[in-house]
Amino acid sequence: MKTPYGLGILLVTLSYFVFSTHDAVIKLLVEQVTVWQILFFRSVTVCTCCLLIGGPRLAHRAATSNIIKPMAIRSLFLITAWLSYYTAAKSLQLGELTTLYFAAPVVATLLAGPMLKEHVTLARWIAVIVGFAGVIVASNPVGLTISLPVYLALQAACLWAFSTVLLRRTALHETSLVQMTITNFFFILLTAGMLIVEWKHVDFATTAMLFGVGLLGGLAQYSFFEGMRRAPVSVLAPFEYTALVWAFVLGYLIWGDVPAANVTLGAVLIGGAGLLIIFGERFGRKATTSEGG
Repeated sequence: MKTPYGLGILLVTLSYFVFSTHDAVIKLLVEQVTVWQILFFRSVTVCTCCLLIGGPRLAHRAATSNIIKPMAIRSLFLITAWLSYYTAAKSLQLGELTTLYFAAPVVATLLAGPMLKEHVTLARWIAVIVGFAGVIVASNPVGLTISLPVYLALQAACLWAFSTVLLRRTALHETSLVQMTITNFFFILLTAGMLIVEWKHVDFATTAMLFGVGLLGGLAQYSFFEGMRRAPVSVLAPFEYTALVWAFVLGYLIWGDVPAANVTLGAVLIGGAGLLIIFGERFGRKATTSEGG
């Protein structure tokens, strides 16, 4: 891609692919261990890898960084979002849960203006709407009524959107490794207490999977953080919808789930949303350059 935001788009799209793989492994793990164990082991693995790469200098920089407070707030939002999401998942069908959760890119685009002073172009708005329509078509939710699980899923979407916008505010002021170290340190603190209460015995294979989730989560986080440094939230938001496509692909490869016709149509709409952003930004830049020249 030749647009200035091209690398950011590629990195964020990669992060959602890795996150989808990460979620597939978690789906296998939740039958054996608690969510608190998964979050704790993941955070310890990511934090350890960051410190092994960055060494004492990274630890000192993270401890003295001026973004500790916003990252602590973001960590609280994310923990609450995950708990809301997993609680809602116990009562809602996958299609309903996915559709509600993918309200996040719309919320993120809404917040990008007042919080980040971003100019959200018409092309970006159209892309968000088309992508969300693709999610609805692919998920095919029916008979959805307002209930506590529905509220929790929407709450998770809003909290994730807010945390994404907050990340953009800090991403330009610190390196991704510093942000990842601070974030996962707070995750360790927030999950350690519950780990004692809800601990379940794990064998070697399960332990290996837990650390594998950490490695996948770390790679996904790094790609996401680096992507957020390179492009506005309103540009990247529609690409969150690609996670749904990856989820269906992995579902087929791992569990043999065959996507229905509505899934294929939804995937086309989601892909179209991404193309709208790519070409919209490219032509917008060309038009600006021509007017300037």
